[in-house]
Amino acid sequence: MELFDNHKKLFTTAFLFFAALTMFVAIIPAINNQNSNAALPGAVPLSADAEKGKAIFVANGCVACHTQQVRNVDMDKMWGGRPSIAADYADNHRTDIWRNTATLMGTERTGPDLTDIGNRQPSVDWNLVHLYNPRIVVKESIMPAYPWLFTVKAEPGKKDIVVNIPAAYRTGQQGKVVATPEALYLVAYLQSLKQTKLPDGTTAPEFLYKRAETQKDATALQELDGKALYTANCQTCHQAGGEGLQGAFPPLKGSPVVMGENLEMYVDIIMHGYDARAEYGVMPAVGTNMNFTEHEVAAIINYERSSWGNQGKKVSAEEIKKIMDVVKLKVAQE
Repeated sequence: MELFDNHKKLFTTAFLFFAALTMFVAIIPAINNQNSNAALPGAVPLSADAEKGKAIFVANGCVACHTQQVRNVDMDKMWGGRPSIAADYADNHRTDIWRNTATLMGTERTGPDLTDIGNRQPSVDWNLVHLYNPRIVVKESIMPAYPWLFTVKAEPGKKDIVVNIPAAYRTGQQGKVVATPEALYLVAYLQSLKQTKLPDGTTAPEFLYKRAETQKDATALQELDGKALYTANCQTCHQAGGEGLQGAFPPLKGSPVVMGENLEMYVDIIMHGYDARAEYGVMPAVGTNMNFTEHEVAAIINYERSSWGNQGKKVSAEEIKKIMDVVKLKVAQE
């Protein structure tokens, strides 16, 4: 046949077949999927700063150690309120005309999953300290430090964000550690990572292979939960021994708030955060962000009041519920 004898016609025909198959097998279905899939109704698009932070996240290889996918297995329950679904990634777009979409789902979880890190750790101060040197807040961390995202100034400007770094981690440095715009962009991206709630009436996928629950004495269970809740939500700032970090986060060991009688203030701090002491970073609304119940708040308070030499009065979930209702009402009226 002439087609097989004429290399120009042969290669032209092969190219046309390849282009047609690519169009019908890959391109058209991809366009159809893109038009059919949409982000969840409550999804918030990335801000301009968060977009820049995402680029920095990619450039520094953070995806090599951190995933952004909550699998539908019970062990992933700590990373989000539900397993991830396709709609969680539907609002990702091409980085630019040359580079494909960066979903950053990741494949290796050397570090914690970041799907809901904006709710789990929303503190700007903590994130900046953690980026400067992770060992400051998590002694066992193997994450590399990112000191090039910061600069040292003898006289910071009014708009500069000063990061409170303990003296032990600033060998030979004079002046104040100031976050660069790149550090703030990266933190803006991390704070934007919040798992979107499903629309009302939509049933969330169940976590599979749930751990078997054992029957325990209620008091022992409360104490166990208190320690676990503290470790998951409070320890990174206030540390395992309750000492806090000088110049960054206040101590709970010997704290008059922890051992005092003003339970309303104590509960308000847990639920809505605290920003009244210039020498320490701003505490985020941990309890509200994590949807703490009165049982969880009571467990945390009882753990903090009975640890590190503290000897505070034990509280019950019932009295914490009444205080939470009062605090919630006051916040609503402000």
